[in-house]
Amino acid sequence: MAALCISFLFQLLFCLVFSLPTGRNSICGYKSCPATNPSMLNVHLVPHTHDDVGWLKTVDQYYYGDRNNIQHAGVQYILDSVIDQLQKDPARRFIYVEMAFFYRWWRQQSQNTRRIVTQLVNEGRLEFINGGWCMSDEATTHYSAVIDQMTLGLRFLNDTFGECGRPRVAWHIDPFGHAREHASIFAQMGYDGFFFGRLDYQDKARRMKTKEMEMLWRASESLTPPLADLFTGVLPNGYNPPAGFCWDQSCNDAPIRDDPDLEDYNVDEIVQWFLNVSYDQAAFYKTNHIIMTMGSDFQYENANLWYKNMDKLIKYVNALQAKGSKVNVLYSTPSCYLQDLNLANLTWPLKTDDFFPYADDAHDFWTGYFTSRPALKLYERLSNSRLQTCNQLEVLGGPKSTSGPFGEGDSDTMKRAMGVAQHHDAVSGTEKQHVAYDYARRLATGWAHCEVLVRNSLAVLSGSESPRVFCENLNISVCPLTESSQKFSMNVYNPLGRTVNWPVRLPVNGSLYSVTDTNGKVVDSQVVPLSQSTQQMRRNRGYAKGELVFQVEAPPLGYTTYIISMLKDEPPASSAKPIATRSIQNKFLKVTFDDTTGLLSSLTNLETNQTIRLTQNFYWYNASAGNNKESPQTSGAYIFRPNSSDPFVINKTAEIQIVTVSSTVQEVTQQFSPWVSQVVRLYEGHRELELEWTVGPLPIADGLGKEVITRLDTDIESSDYFYTDSNGREVLERRKDYRPTWDLKQTEPIAGNYYPINSRAYIKDDKHQLTVVTDRSQGASSIYNGSLEIMLHRRLLHDDFRGVGEPLSEPGEFLDGLVARGRLLLTLTPPNMAADVHRPLAQGMVLQPLLSFQDGTPPTNIKLEFSGLQAALPPAVHLLTLSQWDKDSVLIRLEHQYQAKESKTHSQPVTVNLQKLFSTLEVLGASEMSLGANQWKEDMNRLQWNTAKASKPLPLSAKDPSPWEVTLNPMEIRTFLLRVRQL
Repeated sequence: MAALCISFLFQLLFCLVFSLPTGRNSICGYKSCPATNPSMLNVHLVPHTHDDVGWLKTVDQYYYGDRNNIQHAGVQYILDSVIDQLQKDPARRFIYVEMAFFYRWWRQQSQNTRRIVTQLVNEGRLEFINGGWCMSDEATTHYSAVIDQMTLGLRFLNDTFGECGRPRVAWHIDPFGHAREHASIFAQMGYDGFFFGRLDYQDKARRMKTKEMEMLWRASESLTPPLADLFTGVLPNGYNPPAGFCWDQSCNDAPIRDDPDLEDYNVDEIVQWFLNVSYDQAAFYKTNHIIMTMGSDFQYENANLWYKNMDKLIKYVNALQAKGSKVNVLYSTPSCYLQDLNLANLTWPLKTDDFFPYADDAHDFWTGYFTSRPALKLYERLSNSRLQTCNQLEVLGGPKSTSGPFGEGDSDTMKRAMGVAQHHDAVSGTEKQHVAYDYARRLATGWAHCEVLVRNSLAVLSGSESPRVFCENLNISVCPLTESSQKFSMNVYNPLGRTVNWPVRLPVNGSLYSVTDTNGKVVDSQVVPLSQSTQQMRRNRGYAKGELVFQVEAPPLGYTTYIISMLKDEPPASSAKPIATRSIQNKFLKVTFDDTTGLLSSLTNLETNQTIRLTQNFYWYNASAGNNKESPQTSGAYIFRPNSSDPFVINKTAEIQIVTVSSTVQEVTQQFSPWVSQVVRLYEGHRELELEWTVGPLPIADGLGKEVITRLDTDIESSDYFYTDSNGREVLERRKDYRPTWDLKQTEPIAGNYYPINSRAYIKDDKHQLTVVTDRSQGASSIYNGSLEIMLHRRLLHDDFRGVGEPLSEPGEFLDGLVARGRLLLTLTPPNMAADVHRPLAQGMVLQPLLSFQDGTPPTNIKLEFSGLQAALPPAVHLLTLSQWDKDSVLIRLEHQYQAKESKTHSQPVTVNLQKLFSTLEVLGASEMSLGANQWKEDMNRLQWNTAKASKPLPLSAKDPSPWEVTLNPMEIRTFLLRVRQL
């Protein structure tokens, strides 16, 4: 049993809330599917609308139909019109996808309308597909945020409609390439199939020839099949109707004129055209079933136009069956179409890689958006970290977290903001500028609500109700409290399930400080001067003269407190000095710099006695302005198209000096140009080299768009292979100028070799692996043997003609161009030891400690340290989710964060006792759920598919040793609803 025995009563009671009754006459799901004809070609018409959760207009503008001068679109009118039309004929069907819109619409409806909609859902006439808060991007999203936004939408559907609201099919018709990890997530959430619209033009041509437009996607090399297997289909027309059959008010196709007394009667012509289109499409698919998407962007505001013409189409095409026609047309849904494919009982081709990069023509690679809007990408990633902290502290602090001494706080606002931010035109960076501002504003509003909750929770846990502040601008060394206070305390909350050591940098004005931990022990610290780039970025917003640098250690899922006192109230002396030794090192790493160029020259791992040649520099590709002889395609928000394969070096040398050498940190600044600089850092006790880059504003006075990269050149014999993560989880092998599933004709030697990275990329040979961990999603490639390049920033002067309608030229805060700052963490290890370092390093980058400050000396009676766990989790285990579900229950996800075979130590099954997890919660019951938390695990029953045998041996799974002991296999995520009591 997936549900623990002790939780049986809990599960029965919880079902009353978790799953609303669907009604006595519910015939939803596969039971509601219309009959098809086995001896005919069945054409499944799927009425749908694709409603972007922000793109050319903001979410609010799209919902209300505002600013139609930009784009005519009003989601509320779409839903009003569709519900009206569905009631007029029980044969009609409609699917809806984006819960961010439907949730809002539903809250505004009368009880009578809700009753009508519920009946339509119960009868399968209105079906929810995908069901997340948005249709997430697949290249630039992190798996934890994807799971959260899906859970948010799926829970709303379950709470509102019960089992009939549960989607069976994932539907990503617009994202620009498809990630293997997304498919794995959908499979683990219980989806039976997945349909998408965009596929590389070369891949599509091959699949059409071989009838492999539908396949089984094996989306994990670590999970035992069929756990991550997902039937996947490529839609024939993207997500649009076939040419000639668009009957929306925004279209120009002829309606069906069926009055024979009128001279413009066109039934015979349209029916024949439809039959031709149907047979043409069927030639590329394996069964006697085909699907046609009848709708597109923001269509069905006047649904009568669509349904009136589709009713006629079905009537007149099917009437020809009496004359021998073998085409049967019906209203359908993706799940009904999927069921018929499953009933065909065929053997399907197997897919094991992913669908990146995506190109829609020879010179049109959609690889620029991997990096577009780098500041928004970072803000979204940091917001994800804050949301997890908010969720955790809501649980740990109990009921007073949401209503306490600092007022009313909540996590829901942040959940919805993050749900919107995962949209494929949000974190992707492919929206208009005013919409990007709106996404950022929503995240800021969400954090403002969470801030109150966090203050309340920390007050409960610590016993201190003193005012607490959060410094939002520490990345540019601005924090009014630390800059002005003589003595203050700093709370460090750690959202990870293990102890973390983290370097802290606080803006200060003194030259000497005392830092003590909870035991009164003095912590080594150093005041270092501000870098020149930081001073430029602040622009009079702060007045700190230096940064206080020290390292903190925080307990798992808990906090600790540090007391900081100024000892010398005088400006810090500049310690900048010319390099003497041309190297810096701690006990783990040594870095050398070239005497002539000032660039990095080597990296040594002192533990393993490894040294590689390592040169790093910054370059920019000249973005195509559309004057290329081969193609007019330009670089834009979506597309990366450089004018040349050879980037311009920003500077062959770097002005270099040591800022500080101390027992805490060693720093070297490098100035490459007025708009590119870098700080190279080695923190004491750390096994990674930090490169903090600052790029911008990108100059455009020369009339040239710029796409800035940093390139690491080594003597590693990588042989054209490199490796990138998929949404922050499993790593995929890449190879220059190669695709695993077809013979690639490479037409763009740079853009055609770029892939998305969410948290890491690496190159390796038999002896060495250089891994780069990133702080946000970016584009990366390996163009030369032994090199790895990462795109950091883009500023373009032309639109790329993919719909956004404006150049990607972010004005920045001061309207002279955006300045972006970020961090890359480099590790050098033997390949068989690399995962032991980069896995926890990447998790630490994603879930960062939250710092908060209180002025003065803390009272003596408060609790300075706390851990929500009884003990640290095993190194292979990550606490992915800890979130309040309702008054007496919490949702948790435990994750094995290692792939099979990547670590000798950690790529093994590991067991966790649910009753021995938390220090402040007594676990009374536990029931296992699907990954999306909308089904009990024991009730999951997915469609099974036949496929060709895999070439690799399949991994095996270890079982749970007892009801309370949960075993995690490599890459496995297990989701539980716990009934708890606060201790």
